[in-house]
Amino acid sequence: MVKEVIFSGPEGRIEARFHKSEERDAPIAIVLHPHPLHGGTMNNKVVYNAFHTLVEMGFSVLRFNFRGVGKSDGAFDHGVGELIDAAASLDWLQLQCPGYSSCWIVGFSFGSWIALQLLMRRPEIAGFIAISPPANSYDFNFLSPCPSQGLIIQGTIDKIVKEEHAYELYEKLEKQRNSSVSYLAINDANHFFDNKKEELSEAIKSYVRPRIKVEQVVRKPRRDRRRTNIEAA
Repeated sequence: MVKEVIFSGPEGRIEARFHKSEERDAPIAIVLHPHPLHGGTMNNKVVYNAFHTLVEMGFSVLRFNFRGVGKSDGAFDHGVGELIDAAASLDWLQLQCPGYSSCWIVGFSFGSWIALQLLMRRPEIAGFIAISPPANSYDFNFLSPCPSQGLIIQGTIDKIVKEEHAYELYEKLEKQRNSSVSYLAINDANHFFDNKKEELSEAIKSYVRPRIKVEQVVRKPRRDRRRTNIEAA
């Protein structure tokens, strides 16, 4: 069940929607919305779609309004305050789900720029999904190198973030040593993936599911070894 929640952030209240998995060790994720000054909110259709796609995969998921949006206190801060809001929201989510197995971050447009900055600051983030990253408007040079696996999803007829710019970002990241970044173009999808929400959801599922399974396989023997050590003692 998705709940409306309000928690304390650096500027006061942060308005959010939260789904907690019934599984104690479920993976967690936060989903970040597009530019607040261009109508971006946590109820954006792409954000909503990504949120519920992760819910279907068993994640505990949080989406929230940046400062100055909806019931969240504060005012737009050109990305600086929004990054702080994202960090505070991840802190809150981790407190609600202390036994989580892995941590992911998803961002759409402006939200992907913030998400990837947070990725550089939080080593516990295991993977990312960047949807239509605005490489034509913002500097992504801070990803040097990109510390995590991730997927860039881009529409081929996006007029706000043209595919060539998103692909240039991918090429730059892909050339980095030990890079683990993938790229997927969705044909005939515009910036808001109108009439392409199902394809977007399937792209997220196809990328994330096998990686979550791998993490679960890796974790299980570690628990078995600990039990064996205890029994031997």
